[in-house]
Amino acid sequence: RPYPSSAMDEAFMTEYTPPTCFNFPRRILGWGALAVLLSLPAILKFPWTLSDFIFAGVFLGGAGLIVEIIVWASSSLPYRLGGLIALLACVGLVWVNGAVGFLGNEDNPANLMFLGVIAIAVVGSVIVRFKAAGLSKVLFAAAAAQVLVGAIGYFAGWASEGTAGIFEVAMGTTLFGSMWLVSGGLFRLAADRGA
Repeated sequence: RPYPSSAMDEAFMTEYTPPTCFNFPRRILGWGALAVLLSLPAILKFPWTLSDFIFAGVFLGGAGLIVEIIVWASSSLPYRLGGLIALLACVGLVWVNGAVGFLGNEDNPANLMFLGVIAIAVVGSVIVRFKAAGLSKVLFAAAAAQVLVGAIGYFAGWASEGTAGIFEVAMGTTLFGSMWLVSGGLFRLAADRGA
């Protein structure tokens, strides 16, 4: 058969369904990894309060549940990868803004604008009922919003001063914008293949 020419091509050309025997260990590994991640601040003696642990537990637990939903929603490998990358973008935006801030520092209220990018992704996904074709358009819109918010933040003077502001806006916008675009492209691929 002349096409697909490689194992990777074949994986994207066909529906991907992991063997049933791996489902249970996969869940143990996944949830176990989240538990280890959540315990690291205590092991490394970070100055976290109880509320910090509760927030991280709810946040990471919610992310884990979304991963379960993504895996359940479709057996298409591009669909699953697109969902995981979009989830990583959402988690990353919240984490970066909470820890150090995208614009300036974590206390800069301008960083709240990035919640709008996440809202576009989340609300849009619900509106299109998690269909691959619709998700592709939603995530392309999220990429555009990411760039727009970064540009507004910089030109309004809300970023750090000087070259530091240019770097944080350019780096963050490129990183997260690319994640939204890749995710949207994977959902487009899934839609083209009937997922």
